[in-house]
Amino acid sequence: MAAAGAGLNAADRTLDLLLEPADNPRLARLCGPLNAHLRQLEARLGIEIRHRGHDFRLTGARAAVAAGGALLRDLYRQAGRGELSGDRLNRCLQEAAAAPDAALEEPAEEPVELALRHARLRAHGAHQREYLAALQAHDLVFSIGPAGTGKTHLAVARAVQALERGEVRRVLLVRPVVEAGERLGFLPGDLVQKIDPYLRPMHDALDELLGRERVARLMEAGGIEVAPLAYMRGRTLRDAYAILDEAQNASRGQMKMFLTRLGFGARAAVTGDLSQTDLPAGRRSGLEEAVALLEGAPGIAVVRFDRRDVLRHPLVQQVLAAYERGR
Repeated sequence: MAAAGAGLNAADRTLDLLLEPADNPRLARLCGPLNAHLRQLEARLGIEIRHRGHDFRLTGARAAVAAGGALLRDLYRQAGRGELSGDRLNRCLQEAAAAPDAALEEPAEEPVELALRHARLRAHGAHQREYLAALQAHDLVFSIGPAGTGKTHLAVARAVQALERGEVRRVLLVRPVVEAGERLGFLPGDLVQKIDPYLRPMHDALDELLGRERVARLMEAGGIEVAPLAYMRGRTLRDAYAILDEAQNASRGQMKMFLTRLGFGARAAVTGDLSQTDLPAGRRSGLEEAVALLEGAPGIAVVRFDRRDVLRHPLVQQVLAAYERGR
């Protein structure tokens, strides 16, 4: 495990950092080809990084320098387990850039993780930590925010965990089928083939968490069901974990219908992005209304994400910021 000796100078703008234990291959993985990883860190946090071997000096604004030091320690630990992928590096950089002041506060609580049989997911950022805690503690959780913040993926992971632990007998993944300018009638195939593209993101999450073969077996046995929202009418969900994804496209009546399907032993997660509704102009999203009516009720949690939580290409945050300014 990496240790570090460090101290801020009198101006609180320089941090001297020693990364231990000395390990040259590990250091090379941290720095990247031609120090590319360090250059990324400099650009994202607005600091300067110089190093001679395992001795580093960071210069810049106090909060950014402290965040950079904490990030270097963490990345050095991760480099001890193998190569630093571009995705992993970007996630760490986005989290550090989103909350640079966090490194100046008291040490953070233990990382919030979600353990599955063959995988372990760690929360990235305060909102994901809040979200995972809510999914563990509440029977109904609403999550609102832009795409790429982990709303659906973490909800699916929590549902899979509940299934593996025997907390529920089945998992239902549900989506509204709303046309976003395209017409379903022009898509090839029968009804199942027409709606499959709408449900594909949840299939992908399941395949990543469980493996395609295991997902196929569970679906065949009825342990996992993926279905359009309209198919939920008239059903009662007992001992089930139901996830309604893209819920901003559910009408008022559809949302009420889904929420009243929950039977004994059922839990539900409802995810959506209110800025990307495909409902007809002038029609209020059922997700927006449900949150307004139910927030604060016992057993119900609402978690809000923003563009700083997006764990995709850094340009996505810039795109979201531009659209927010253009409203």
